This record gives sequence, structure tokens and C-alpha cells, in this order.
Amino acid sequence: MAESLSKAAFIRANTRVTDVPLVPELKLYLADETTAIWQATEDQLEHIGVPAPFWSFAWVGGQALARHLLDHPELVRGRRVLDVASGSGLVAFAAVWAGAAVVQANEIDPFACAAIAMNEQLNRLGKHIDILSTDLLDQGREAIAPVDVITAGDVCYEAPMAARMIPWLRMHAAAGVTVLLADPGRAYLPKQGLTALAKMNVPTVADVEDDKIRSTTVWQVLPPS
Repeated sequence: MAESLSKAAFIRANTRVTDVPLVPELKLYLADETTAIWQATEDQLEHIGVPAPFWSFAWVGGQALARHLLDHPELVRGRRVLDVASGSGLVAFAAVWAGAAVVQANEIDPFACAAIAMNEQLNRLGKHIDILSTDLLDQGREAIAPVDVITAGDVCYEAPMAARMIPWLRMHAAAGVTVLLADPGRAYLPKQGLTALAKMNVPTVADVEDDKIRSTTVWQVLPPS
């Protein structure tokens, strides 16, 4: 309990409750240029035992995917949803709002898990989200409970992550799961095996992205050919 309280205290001290630009229905604990975590280097964070705080930004892929679910609730309504690399929990929250029957948010960063729980409470969603802290990407389909939809926002930002994530997503697509991936054209996004469902311009986080607006595509991931 003390450990979870310390994570919550760290999050409250280093973020602000902020509207999500493309998803104004939701608010998140996010970092900005006025918060200390924004200025901290990875070395400084590592010194105090905090992983790189990816959960503290509303990444464009997550914003686009959350917006797409809210605009097309039929994709998840009444279905079982797993959001991988959930970060702040934004896409998982959108799935709840869109009427998903079961929503799981998967994150291996304990600070992200704490942030998801806090953001869920912030948005008064009740205890609708099951937070999974196990690394699923090296495991087979039997490692997760049956799901109908898997979502992944902005997961192709570095080669090791994409090399693990994409085959895992395709494995589930081959089993009949609807797999949705949103990406603004990161370097390690696959060139094939994707079907575009939507494209939108997403406001970015200053100093984190190259542009103030990033064109972001929501893809359906296809099974291996």
C-alpha cells in the first residue's frame, strides 16, 4: 500500500490534470513544460527509480485511436478489449466509454499502472478496467483471457519494441481478433500487412514531437500472409 501511495504522490506532484486535445471527453494526469518531470533527464529519473515516463504524455497514436473508438463505438460495443502498452490508459478509457463489455489495460511500468488507476478514478469510470502488469509480448495466445479486440497506440517508435509487438499483434489477428494500431508514421511501422481505417490530424506535445500537428492513421493489423 505504501509503495502504491508513493507512486500516486509522485504522479500528482509531477503532472497536472489536463484535457486531451483530440479527446476532450477525457482528462488525464499529464506532464507539461511547467512540471518537473518534463525537465528531468532519463539519468535523473533512473537515479530516483522512475522509468522514462511515457505514461505522462498523450501520444498522438493513442489520441487518434481513442477518438476512433469514440466515433465508431460499434468496433468495441459489447466486446472484450485488451489495450497493450496502455500508457496513460487513454485508449482503454475510450473503449469503456464506447460500451466495451470488458476492458483490460496492459502495462509493465508500475508508474503507468498507477497512473491508469488514477486516471480511471479521475474520469469517474468506476472499476471497469482490469490492469495487467505482465509482459505479454513473448507469450502465446494462451497467456491472455479470450478477447475480441486488441488496441495498440503508437508502439512503433523504436526497433526492439516494434520487433516484439508486431508479430504478437499478427498472431492474435490470425486467431480472429480485431487488432487496431494507430501510428503517425514512426520509423518502425510495418510497410505491409495493414489496412487503413481512418486518418486524422492530431495535436502534439510541444518539444516531444517534431511538429505541432501529426497526421496519424488508424490501421487494422492483418494476419501473417
